[in-house]
Amino acid sequence: MRDFLEHFKFAQPQWLLLLIPCVLLFVLRRGRGAEAAMTFSTLSVLVSLGSKVRRSAFSFGMPLAILALVPAILAMARPVWRNEYHSKTASGIDIAIAFDVSLSMSIDDFHTPEGRALKRIDAAKEVVHNFIESRPDDRIGMVIYSGRPYSVSPITLDHDWLLSSFKQVNLNILKEMGTAIGSAIAAASSRLDSRDAKSKIIILCTDGASNSGKISPIEAAENAKTLGIKIYTIAIGTEEGRVSSDIQRFARQEFDLPTLRKIAAITGGQHYHAKSAEELAKYFDTIDQLEKSETISRTVIEDVELFPWFLGTAVVASLVAAFLLALNPPPSP
Repeated sequence: MRDFLEHFKFAQPQWLLLLIPCVLLFVLRRGRGAEAAMTFSTLSVLVSLGSKVRRSAFSFGMPLAILALVPAILAMARPVWRNEYHSKTASGIDIAIAFDVSLSMSIDDFHTPEGRALKRIDAAKEVVHNFIESRPDDRIGMVIYSGRPYSVSPITLDHDWLLSSFKQVNLNILKEMGTAIGSAIAAASSRLDSRDAKSKIIILCTDGASNSGKISPIEAAENAKTLGIKIYTIAIGTEEGRVSSDIQRFARQEFDLPTLRKIAAITGGQHYHAKSAEELAKYFDTIDQLEKSETISRTVIEDVELFPWFLGTAVVASLVAAFLLALNPPPSP
């Protein structure tokens, strides 16, 4: 029944209004008029007047003729079996996310809405997760890095698989110490280089300065520019945040905002410095608004005409009614 209600439609339902006078005609036909009467002293004189009139054919024939109007009206309303096919084409953006997993991302200088301390990596993972979910039409890949880059996912539309892989990312996944920003940009650029997209961007998330790797961040940015890649850099952390002394004997803050600004400027991107989880989410929303995909949705409607069945029923009912009335015409007044 659900399938029937979903697919059965009337293409010209305005003709269904004719059912109202049809119903009235049927109801009025069943009403009895005034009865005539004549008084006889005896009924014996009527016995020889003729045979008893057979009314059964007329009683069935006329209602059948009226009811034949119903499928005829339904046929005029063009009943169809409708199938709708939806297609969506997207002129999407290819995005590579370069995500810092160096030990300094364990600094808990962010806070939850309830005021609890929150590690930088936990805040960044939640925001990046939401960003990926909000862009279903874009191909997205991910590179994580500390002392060297590592590919979590190629550029893909399979975001479920990407998010499942991203869920496994933690601070212990890479053994090399350091922050190789240049190598991360180079690795992300190589994944975007083979793609044919109207726009290619890298979102670089880091809380430190580049201190390892075989290529400098500026050189990597220059190479990305030649490939038509735009880089958005996001510095994560507060000025007060420090690496714990059990990780680094002389705890210090590592920020190289000038280099991050220059990377963004070279490639035509933007630089942001997120000092809280709220700011981090806001900056990702800003990137989401700046880099919009063009999506075109199309709906194809396929109608299978059903009116011949209704029209055929009306014709058959009319012929049967005409046959009954022809064989047994209504009594003369």
